[in-house]
Amino acid sequence: MEILIQFYQYFVFFYATVLVLIALILGFFGYLNTAKNKTKYTLKEEQILLEHHEIAPPISVIAGAFNEEVVVVDATRAFLDLDYPNYEVVIVNDGSKDATLSLLIDAFDLVEVPHYIIEKVLCKPIKRVFKSTNPLYHTLTVVDKINGGTKADAMNAGLNIAKYDYFINTDVDCILAKDTLTKVILPVLDSKIPVIAVGATMRMVNGCEIDHVNMTRVRPPRSFFPIFQETEYLRSYLITKMGWAYFNALPNVSGGFGLFDKNVVIAAGGYDPESHAEDMDMTLRIIAHMRNNQLPYRVVNTPHSCCWTEGPPNLKILYRQRSRWGRGLLQIFFVHHRYLFNRKYGRMGLITLPFILFFELLAPIIEIIGLFFLLYLFLTAQVNMKTFWLMFSYVYLIGLCISIFTISLDFSVKKQYRTLSEYLQLIAFSSLEAFVYHPFIMVFTLVGYVQLLTQKEFKWGKMTRKGFTQSETAANLKKAS
Repeated sequence: MEILIQFYQYFVFFYATVLVLIALILGFFGYLNTAKNKTKYTLKEEQILLEHHEIAPPISVIAGAFNEEVVVVDATRAFLDLDYPNYEVVIVNDGSKDATLSLLIDAFDLVEVPHYIIEKVLCKPIKRVFKSTNPLYHTLTVVDKINGGTKADAMNAGLNIAKYDYFINTDVDCILAKDTLTKVILPVLDSKIPVIAVGATMRMVNGCEIDHVNMTRVRPPRSFFPIFQETEYLRSYLITKMGWAYFNALPNVSGGFGLFDKNVVIAAGGYDPESHAEDMDMTLRIIAHMRNNQLPYRVVNTPHSCCWTEGPPNLKILYRQRSRWGRGLLQIFFVHHRYLFNRKYGRMGLITLPFILFFELLAPIIEIIGLFFLLYLFLTAQVNMKTFWLMFSYVYLIGLCISIFTISLDFSVKKQYRTLSEYLQLIAFSSLEAFVYHPFIMVFTLVGYVQLLTQKEFKWGKMTRKGFTQSETAANLKKAS
């Protein structure tokens, strides 16, 4: 037993050291990538794109909706109000059982129109297609389909309807910045190598001031769990994803927001309705498609905050979200194990997936085993307290420094919060993350692993929305998504 404990102690030390070194490397190259992005894509380039409509590639904004009566009208209005010269909005009502569809029909003067669909990717049958009789909403299409059980099936239906070669994958509980489409299309236009996907920074809408469809004031979340998730998201996008994107090794483009080349997605077979992590699954499959056909490609990330989403307001909803993410992460390696350590798939097979395997998938398992070992050592009085506090301080302070660096990097991209105290609030909660937030994430992720291994069936999860209007009525409505 003593040999096993000693081995594990050394293993954890080197594991943590390697993880810290990788985080520092990604942070450095994430910073370089962010600085490069800010230099290349300024307001001048955006203005040129807006003034010369002919050079702005048309984009389809696709969002699935299942029981989204609280937010669907405001979200659709926000999508229709983006600053971009050539785009359409496709809302897919995925067999909602509430008033989602009727609210859309009334709000946007929708009528059923004849539809002839060439099914490029598989999805549940489309029952009806609606267009508006109001010229103000001529770019809006609403699709009513039989429920497919997952967001992936709704996205596939949207792909079969969408007209344009590029599309945005987003959700109706998301608010997009008005200049979002310009921000994500500029890297596509600027690259000599085909860009097949573009990600962007997402953050929490909880706490922000919103007047129907317009975000009037960005604030840190005021509720307990979303404020931790705000910093967690910023680390993920500005450090991890910007760092990986520097090497063209981005592991995934978020399912909450991302721009994709529609033709590549269709060639890869569309979204997998059986996937619990359709965003990473789709990213891996489009990369694999390009590698299999020996085609050049880039998957890039922009540091700009383009999308605000409603974070889990309580522990119950956080559990549903993170257990689903855990199921999806484990499922990726069952479905795509052939990519792992495979030279044919380049950086994805030799660098990105091994990193995800050892430092994301296995991390909560190593942590929980370590906690049991630590408890045993305490109970048997085998802990060298000086060494313990030294190791604890080493890991804790490195993590806190990375969070502070992330918040500073976000400030350098754009000052989202108005006051210094709001940034300090984010740092203060970051200092508590390891004690009061991360343990929940670890446990819920492990539960997700167990759920997948026990072969339970999962569909769209139940979620409580407060809506964007912040009205008392909306706040009291409960819905499933």
